[in-house]
Amino acid sequence: MLTNTELLELDGVEGNFTARVRENPRFVDLLKCTSCGECAKVCPVETPSEHNQALANRKAIFKQYEQAIPGGYGISKRGTAPCKATCPAHVSIQGFIALMQKGKYAEALKLFKQEHPFPGSCGRVCHHPCESVCTRGDADQPLAIQYLHRYLSELDFEGTPYIPEIPEKRTEKIAIVGSGPAGLTCAYYLAQKGYGVTIFEKLPVKGGMMAVGIPEYRLPKAELAKEIEVIEQLGVEIQTKVEFGKDITLESLKKDGYKALFMATGLHGSRGLGVKGEDLEGVIKGVDFLRDSALGTAAKLSGKVMVIGGGNVAVDVALTARRLGAKDVTMVCLEKRDEMPAWDYEIEEALEEGVKIVNSLGPLRFIGDKGKVSEVEFKECTTVFDENGRFSPQYDDCKLTMFETDTVIVAIGQTGQTGFAQKEGISLTRPGGS
Repeated sequence: MLTNTELLELDGVEGNFTARVRENPRFVDLLKCTSCGECAKVCPVETPSEHNQALANRKAIFKQYEQAIPGGYGISKRGTAPCKATCPAHVSIQGFIALMQKGKYAEALKLFKQEHPFPGSCGRVCHHPCESVCTRGDADQPLAIQYLHRYLSELDFEGTPYIPEIPEKRTEKIAIVGSGPAGLTCAYYLAQKGYGVTIFEKLPVKGGMMAVGIPEYRLPKAELAKEIEVIEQLGVEIQTKVEFGKDITLESLKKDGYKALFMATGLHGSRGLGVKGEDLEGVIKGVDFLRDSALGTAAKLSGKVMVIGGGNVAVDVALTARRLGAKDVTMVCLEKRDEMPAWDYEIEEALEEGVKIVNSLGPLRFIGDKGKVSEVEFKECTTVFDENGRFSPQYDDCKLTMFETDTVIVAIGQTGQTGFAQKEGISLTRPGGS
């Protein structure tokens, strides 16, 4: 078999050929290529060959060596596809779609899950930035990449789900705190390397923020449970209702034989506004509201509900409030409509479901009646960002607006709940990671 640095060339005599070594490898990154030939065996993307024309009248010879060099002759594949480069998980999008085109759905799923263990969940909630740079859009419209990998997942669960093979088991045990996307992903890859992995989850359910931060209408819990079960079938144990710093500690984990600890505690706290009256009854934190709704402990809503915030979480809160009975839901945010951080399609969904949006207002104070919120006073926000694009809202304190309300849900951002760190002597970086 020819190596991937060799190229068949006719020597001018009918039916004869020679192999001439080329200094230019045929695959991907010239600086990284070791000429092993493995990529040629598995690459699903077919690129027209610049040498096939010269061999067009030699079909018999081409066919004879087609199996010797899968993919054809002289293939040049360099750089990274825009969709893959834009994908936060760096999934080989062009690869799994090429495999799907060939009907190789199992192989396509395996390729996707090399970088990402949640094709089904991601296929429902990802904002799919890959589609905005899909080069097919230059001709007509982008491929429906998000729905394609969601389809792969649904197809997988129609039969026996794909479970990655574990080459050999290791004796070391690793503990993970938190069963959200970070903790589960870490466990998924560690288990494939043979480590014994146990995840400790504070909540009574598995999945972290995927389970209690993303509403049921966006990510059905039954679909999430299927993908978590795949990780459990790799040998990962998930213990719920176990709180780090209380039920388990660094010392107890060491005594139990764990060799390493991965902290994946997520962002389960809500940012506060720091304005007068924020502690009144009826003023609810957005993340707490979504969690209570997911766990079935949230109270039914009625009357006027006001959601403060303009991001994706605020949209989820507003639509969840609608599903809990609120007929009158209003989102109020600092940003102008075109500055809102929520994705455009989510804003459209909110408007379609009857949510009202008021822009360019910032809360000044909450006003209560007998300890319960009844009104919110806002001041006009003139600018949200400074000349360098940094968040630095400016207000016109002379332009005030009052809104009556029965419930206020504050959804302006999330924070980590890191009280365990001080108890366990774990040092933390400043917010922002510096």
